[in-house]
Amino acid sequence: MKNLVLSAAFGLDLVQVELFVKSLRKYYSDDIYFLIGPSDIILKEKLKPYNCNFIIAEANKKEISTKRFKFFLDFLKEKKFNKIFCVDSRDVYFQSNPFDHEYKGEINFFLEDKKIKDCPINSKWIIRSYGNKIYNDLSDEIIFCAGTVLGTNDKMIEYLSLITKQISEVKYKKRLKFLLTFRPDKEGRGVDQGHANYLVRKKLITGCSFYPNSEGPVATVFYLEKVIFDDQSRLINKYGKPYSVVHQYDKRWSEFSSAVGKIKENLNIA
Repeated sequence: MKNLVLSAAFGLDLVQVELFVKSLRKYYSDDIYFLIGPSDIILKEKLKPYNCNFIIAEANKKEISTKRFKFFLDFLKEKKFNKIFCVDSRDVYFQSNPFDHEYKGEINFFLEDKKIKDCPINSKWIIRSYGNKIYNDLSDEIIFCAGTVLGTNDKMIEYLSLITKQISEVKYKKRLKFLLTFRPDKEGRGVDQGHANYLVRKKLITGCSFYPNSEGPVATVFYLEKVIFDDQSRLINKYGKPYSVVHQYDKRWSEFSSAVGKIKENLNIA
């Protein structure tokens, strides 16, 4: 069976995902599926030369960060893959094949360099969704990123089922002005991270393995303590080994601009 890279590019254009797809295809030849909207016709045509496939979904772009899990789940129920990497697209690039690492778990999560209590954004997502008691239970846990999760086919379906259930049943408490106008609260975007950390840390799913940010195959760089590149402009971990996946590089742009510029030049990205 093939592996699968599964991502959302809903409402994006090629400029926003070109680094993702070109760097991935440099190392990886199995399936890529993008979740896109019915109006993303131009993006679809421009991605076809990279042998990409598509899940077409009707949704509000502002809510796709949480709704994507249900679309992914419905898609996977009709397919069968070996391993699946569920990953963000706009702020990710690849330095090797993400499936070449020797993963320990049926499902694998990649840690950041902060505890939940030390990150105001992650704290808010959990407090406004689950309340202070649950927050106090989880506050000393190290954050893991919901934008990079890799697992077996069956375990990924289980994970997506659980997070879809949490998103449906546990609502983020919007600020009053958004409640009164029935609009999405932009502070709630990304709340899927809170749901993911809740269900995993509360052991609602088994077979999990965790990888420290400083030594694993995935770098989530927003809180990454040491940003070091080798002579090929690859981000390296504390052992001097290049990460396979680099996530959130745009949040440290002053440190990444030169390296990313060289990578884009090598991939013929304008």
